Amino acid sequence: MYICADVLHKPKNIMKKFLCIFALAAMTAVAANAQPRAIGGRIGSGIGFTYQHSVGGDNMISADLDFPLYYGGISATATYDWIFPINSWTEKGSWNWYAGAGAGLGFGWPHTEKVTAYGVTGRSHAGSFNIGVTGRIGVEYNFWFPLQLSLDWRPTIGPGIVWNNTSVTMNGETTRENNTSVVFNTGGLYAGSICLGVRYLF
Repeated sequence: MYICADVLHKPKNIMKKFLCIFALAAMTAVAANAQPRAIGGRIGSGIGFTYQHSVGGDNMISADLDFPLYYGGISATATYDWIFPINSWTEKGSWNWYAGAGAGLGFGWPHTEKVTAYGVTGRSHAGSFNIGVTGRIGVEYNFWFPLQLSLDWRPTIGPGIVWNNTSVTMNGETTRENNTSVVFNTGGLYAGSICLGVRYLF
């Protein structure tokens, strides 16, 4: 899922830069006009941490840090969400549905595989990186005590870069091949699949 030659040689530095930009953007938006709202966890196709701030009345900024289960890696997203109360549901507590948009990025941990058979040794070192636009839609229930449950879908759509460096050793001679490909990050559609959120309100 990934791009340019620089990324192949310095994936960790690129990831650090994007995480810093992501964190700075989220903190700047929050500091402008926000009060703490909720913190907790999410579980779906992966597990993660989630943090929300109320902004401009009933709207909020949501920031998530997730660890997808379908591959070894990490992803971070931030969205600005509009909240719409469901006044017709009059049970104790309050119901809302919400929708928003933002940005996200992910990093697949580089991993190495080695296979030896019939005197031939093959080694592969691969990793990935993606970035894109994130959307969110869901529903939440706020209890009459400081607890919130939510159910939402949060896909990220955008390009990805995948790199795979391979080497084959046979009869004492080694041949190497470096492959990089730019792909559409289909994993972002199910990595942000429907997730259950549990948050403490404060």
